[in-house]
Amino acid sequence: MGRPQAVRDRKSALRIFTYYPITDWSSYFSKLVSPENGEDVYTFTRNGTNIRYSFSYTADPNDQREDRPLFVRLVDIELSPPVPIDQLPSLIPEFRPSAEQASPAFRSNIWVLLFKGTPSPEARFIIREQEKDRLDWLLSYQLFSMQGLPDRLTRSVLIDRVEISAQSLQLVTQRQRHTHEPILNPYCGEFIRQSAVPVSPAKTIPVPKYAE
Repeated sequence: MGRPQAVRDRKSALRIFTYYPITDWSSYFSKLVSPENGEDVYTFTRNGTNIRYSFSYTADPNDQREDRPLFVRLVDIELSPPVPIDQLPSLIPEFRPSAEQASPAFRSNIWVLLFKGTPSPEARFIIREQEKDRLDWLLSYQLFSMQGLPDRLTRSVLIDRVEISAQSLQLVTQRQRHTHEPILNPYCGEFIRQSAVPVSPAKTIPVPKYAE
């Protein structure tokens, strides 16, 4: 992607950022903020959609060199305006969800979480969980919808943001099952078939008529 266009610094656990032009960051602010706290920012326009990438990093705590290498732990991709979930692969080349029906997928009222592939022991290096060594971690895509997801998920629901990271399927199924509802992988053929089936309108309850 080349040189970032800006760097942003997260101010809290909430999504509150300060953005710095890359020239200002390189000459001044990089000396005040730890390198792993700065997120490289890139912006693109694809098919009329503004796409902003932000890369979060981690470093080896045992490496104290000033020029120590940083490793990407999270890619945050924001889309404006939001786009239907079925258009994400064409707009984000790095987003390559599994098409397997058995691929684990979960949802809440504002996001869809997709897992892909097999666990990687090397992924523990970028994880901040205290019990990371006791869990398996694999590639995940988390798709966020600021306006909320409908009860019936279809391939036309709008997505504002995508996070690419490593998450633990064990953690989800064992400790987060009350907040993570299992669903059919929205990129598998069976989901596409089900989404094409129209939903029958709900039957109305007849209103009784009373004699005056």
